[in-house]
Amino acid sequence: MLDPDRLLPADPGVRRIARALFERTRSLPIISPHGHLDPGAFAEDRPIGDPAAELVTRDHYLLRMLYSQGVPLEALGVVSRDGSAEVADGRSTWRTFAEHYALFRATPSKLWLDHTLSEVFGITEPLTAATADATYDHLVAALADDALRPRALYERFGIEFLATTDGALDPLADHATIAASGWGGRVVPTFRPDDVVDPDRPDFQDNLGRLGELTGEDTASWSGYLTALRARRQAFIAAEATATDHGHPSALTVDLPPREAEELFRRVRKGEAEPGDAERFRGQLLVEMAAMSVEDGLVLQLHAGSWRGHNPTLADRFGPDKGADIPQPMDYVGGLKALLDRFGNEPKLTVVVYTLDESTYSRELAPLAGHYPALRLGPPWWFHDSPEGLRRFRQTVTETAGFANTVGFNDDARSLLSIPARHDMVRRIDAGFLAGLVAEGRLRDDEAAEVADDLAHGLARRAFEVDR
Repeated sequence: MLDPDRLLPADPGVRRIARALFERTRSLPIISPHGHLDPGAFAEDRPIGDPAAELVTRDHYLLRMLYSQGVPLEALGVVSRDGSAEVADGRSTWRTFAEHYALFRATPSKLWLDHTLSEVFGITEPLTAATADATYDHLVAALADDALRPRALYERFGIEFLATTDGALDPLADHATIAASGWGGRVVPTFRPDDVVDPDRPDFQDNLGRLGELTGEDTASWSGYLTALRARRQAFIAAEATATDHGHPSALTVDLPPREAEELFRRVRKGEAEPGDAERFRGQLLVEMAAMSVEDGLVLQLHAGSWRGHNPTLADRFGPDKGADIPQPMDYVGGLKALLDRFGNEPKLTVVVYTLDESTYSRELAPLAGHYPALRLGPPWWFHDSPEGLRRFRQTVTETAGFANTVGFNDDARSLLSIPARHDMVRRIDAGFLAGLVAEGRLRDDEAAEVADDLAHGLARRAFEVDR
């Protein structure tokens, strides 16, 4: 079912070079430094559940396309907040998805799912309405096999390092269970403090109290709040975390004098925020987190630029992460200025920036990453984690930032089953890009081979300090 040369260049001569580069990288270990898997699945090594829930209901890429074509989310197994509507069971969800599978032609979602069905489950028939039931039965039977439990899949897929994304208030109990189990896989947390640094969250005030209880610090004071954040970072480091991650609406950073920062904290803590305070507070916390990273060595990741919950009707009914998040323009040159003024030349700091605004690649991000020692450019993310998005990224940043100022690939996976498909895709695209440079006489064969290994494995391993 799968073309062995899929995504490689069409020109026969260039394809021949690309095929050789891909063959040397296709079996390299997978470094997965940013994703959203449940660590509890590895802690308990429990079987993956219903395939429709795993592959369809939880995938916001699929939900948004189907919703745009009039498919109700309840028909895809999504439960409304009030539970008022009947929700499809797994088989019905899978049938609905199969009936509309043609909507995903030429999208990365279809590439990933075709790869998963074929390579992970051994399915050879295309997914259609006619094959939906047989495919679903095959998946259910396969997922009942111990060979497809999370730990076995981790090893089968050749994963060497996998980071989850965990809130600041997470007790990290699942990670402790994994560490105590004696299993050899490396599943580590990533410190994502949005729950305690974003005043726009409705639970922000309560979360500050919980942060104080968890750390024994006075989070009603600015100094106590910062001390509590340091304490949580240390707890994550003890659980082998190597990075933090920040999902801010913008890239704004602010470096206020201590008294002004303390007054800003007082206003947001007491619910007396003035217009713009929430944005300034998030920006101040990015600089504070950079300062902490200089102290403790955690890599700082910034995922900025998503207008989350753009469809309020959908958000009110179903909650977040249902496909209604939309990219928006970003200012990185001005936004990151305060952080870079203070820490851009700091050799002990690594800041990895991701964007949903592709227009900034060549104009802002590649020039910034190509200059500041502390800054690295993260791979295409979300809407641009696609064949054409990956190609545009390489074409627009390489001449200015080179390869070494990027950090390889992050799969951003919601399902363990999709990780190999995502890495297969990017390794093929990078092989094609490098093959073009070889064919044009811009890289020697040995240089292209070295870069291919780095893009597939080495850059991520070094950037995220996998061996720390």
